[in-house]
Parts: sequence; structure tokens; C-alpha cells
Amino acid sequence: MDSQAVIDACMRHTLFNWSARDNVHPMPIESAQGIWLYGPDGQRWMDFNSQLMSVNIGHSHPRVVQAIKDAADCLLYAFPGAATQARADLSTRLAQLLPGDINTFFFTLGGAESNENAIKIARLATGRFKILSRYRSYHGATNATMQLTGDPRRWANEPGAPGFIHVMDPTPYSYSFGHSDAEIVQNNLRYLEELIMYEGPQTIAAMFIETVTGTNGVLPPPQGYLQGLRALLDKYGILLVCDEVMAGWGRTGKLFAFQHGDILPDIVTMAKGLTSSTIPLGAVGMRDHIAHYFDDHVFWGGLTYNSHALAMNVARACIDVVVEEGLVENAARLGLVMRAEMDRLTAAHPSVKVGRNIGLFGMIDIQKDSAGTPIAPYNGSHPAMAEFSRYLLDNGLFTFVRWGSFMCNPPLIITEEELRQGFAIIDRALQITDRVFQGQ
Repeated sequence: MDSQAVIDACMRHTLFNWSARDNVHPMPIESAQGIWLYGPDGQRWMDFNSQLMSVNIGHSHPRVVQAIKDAADCLLYAFPGAATQARADLSTRLAQLLPGDINTFFFTLGGAESNENAIKIARLATGRFKILSRYRSYHGATNATMQLTGDPRRWANEPGAPGFIHVMDPTPYSYSFGHSDAEIVQNNLRYLEELIMYEGPQTIAAMFIETVTGTNGVLPPPQGYLQGLRALLDKYGILLVCDEVMAGWGRTGKLFAFQHGDILPDIVTMAKGLTSSTIPLGAVGMRDHIAHYFDDHVFWGGLTYNSHALAMNVARACIDVVVEEGLVENAARLGLVMRAEMDRLTAAHPSVKVGRNIGLFGMIDIQKDSAGTPIAPYNGSHPAMAEFSRYLLDNGLFTFVRWGSFMCNPPLIITEEELRQGFAIIDRALQITDRVFQGQ
């Protein structure tokens, strides 16, 4: 099929995420290699978002392709009650890599399933029901995780499962808890402690956070926040669950983002970079004090594809690439280059409000005036952002544009030259948003 035939068939017979079909304009992708995507008619785009912030090791990595072929010649599937070499190898490797006493894992098929099962684990282990999460969070699109999610995608899925309480982030959308990190942390945690008092700490099982908020801003936590949150939750016996689905596996310049805060969560969820999206797989990692509860208590959860042999063999190969090929270190090194490029664009373009990044996890916000007003309102859009997005695609760069911001999350294999090449395309595209900027 040519590009249009592929698009027409997909439009006719499938639904697309978060979209009405009349407003979908899908991107035709035939193949991918390294940091590049290829269309059926010879198109080529730099993947500046690792697809869904997930293809951390790049597309079609030869070691992973070979691992898939090798795994296909071995055990493809065994029921979840089986002990397999793949299950033994991956769980042992994870226990070696995860810090502290995170030694036990429940395997799923993705991030939403991981968070869904983390909710069950937290409630069962504590005997409590309520779950805290933040308004600027996204944790998945299943029934419970949609309510765990704080962003506007939750609205159309309400009413949903009960017991979920949303709280303000340390970085709210339209105001600030303070000017310095210390002030922000102090004020946010004071507010959070009062909310815990109102809800009754004895009723709250856990608090879920994206360690670095992802699609809702790429917001690294203020310095001291993770340590302060850990201490506050410990005070009331509330578990801390770090959602590392997007931020984990090297994206931030550490293997896991919570390592930047020198803390250890009670539960960590992962997916995406675990297999670099080559095969669906997620995992819930838990500390020993959580896992030991299930030594003599039933875990009331199950999945047909739990500990899927093929997926686990592929995950092991992906992890080896991340660790052995220095991709965590590359993300940390090139994070400094991304920071410099963002600063350059901020100085050169009046429409650029601010760029944020931690490692190769980045986002740039666009403003419409010198007062710093976002070019698009909360959960809204602006014609200039649509034109900006089209320009990027027409000039060979793929990324996500959301509201008045856009993502900068390339595969961790990207080189400095390629990273600067991507920002050069963005530099030219920003002339579009500069045209609608009001005032100097």
C-alpha cells in the first residue's frame, strides 16, 4: 500500500487514542531504524519523542532484533503459574539493578496495568483504601488508573472507581507555591499534610507520583521534594509509589528518576523503556516489606500474559543494551547539550517562555505575550501550534505538540550532532509562533 491507502484502511477499521476519527490525521510509518522513522513513500523523520517517550534504545536495535528471533525458537508462552527461565532471568536481573530491597516483581503488559496492579498491592498490603495522586499526573487509561490520573483525560471517564483523591503538584499550572525550591517544598508539603489530616491518614494506602511529571509538563521535582515527601508519608504509614513508566530506564540520566532524590519508593512501576516498546511488558517492583505480606496472603490479581516468556526475554536484551552501551550516561551527557539548546532558543525567540529538561527528558513552553501567558489555555489549542507541528513534520522531525508546549525526548542513542540537528529544525519552526507573539 502507498501512504494514503494505509491511512484510509486504518481510518476505516480502527479507532485512535484520545481522538474523534473525523479529526485524526495519522502519520504513515512503514519502518524505523535508530532515531529515524520511514514512510511508505520515502518520507523520513527524526523521532524526537521516542514515539511515546518509550523507544529508549532506538528502533530495531540489532541485539534486540536477534533476541526476538532467538526467543521465537524457544518458549513463546507459558501460563502465569509456571516457572520459566525467562521469568527467572529477568526478575533476577531487575533485583540486581533496582536499588535497596526492591527485589520482587509482578509482570504486566504495560504501564497502565502496572499502576492498576500497584493500586491493588498497596490496598491489600496496608488494609487501607484511599489513594492520593497529583492533578498534573497521567497514570494510564484503564478504569482505576484513569481515576488515578489527574489531567483532563480523566473528565470524560467519570464517574469511575472510588477512593481516589487528587492533590496539587509542587508545580501547579497557573501559580506557584513559592520562589525558591525550599519555599515551594515547604509550602506544598504543609498543604499536603493538612489534606492528609482532613482525609484521615489511617484511610490512605498510598500516594502515586510520576517521579518526573511527563506529558503534563516534564516537571522535575524541586530539590528536596522527594526526600520531604518520603518523610511525610512515612510519618503516616502511607506507601510511596513512583510511576517510572516514562521517566525510568535511563531517560533522566539515571537508571530511575527517583535516584536523583536519593530516596527509595515502596513500590515502583515501569514499562515503556523496559522493552523499548518492541514487545508489550510492564512490571511492578516492590520492597521486601510489601512482598513479604504476600508470603501468606493471597494477591488478588492476575493476567493471562503475566510473565510472558517472549516479552521477558526481549526485556532482558533491552536492559543489557541500556546498561552495557552506556545509554544512561549518554542521556546525562546530552542533557547538558539539550539544556544549552533550550537556552539558545529562549534567547532567540520571544515566543519561547521556558524549556525544561532532566537528561533527555524535555519540554518547551510557548507564550503569547511578554507577560508569559501560555499561547494555548489549559486543555486548549492555538492555530499557531498546529502550524508549528505541521512544519516540523514537513521538515523531517516528529514530536508531540500538546496545548502550548512540545516534547523533546529523543532516543537515548542520539548523538550530539543529531540532537543539534533536531533543534535546528525547531529553531526554524519557532518563527511561526514568534509571528503571533504580542509585545517585546
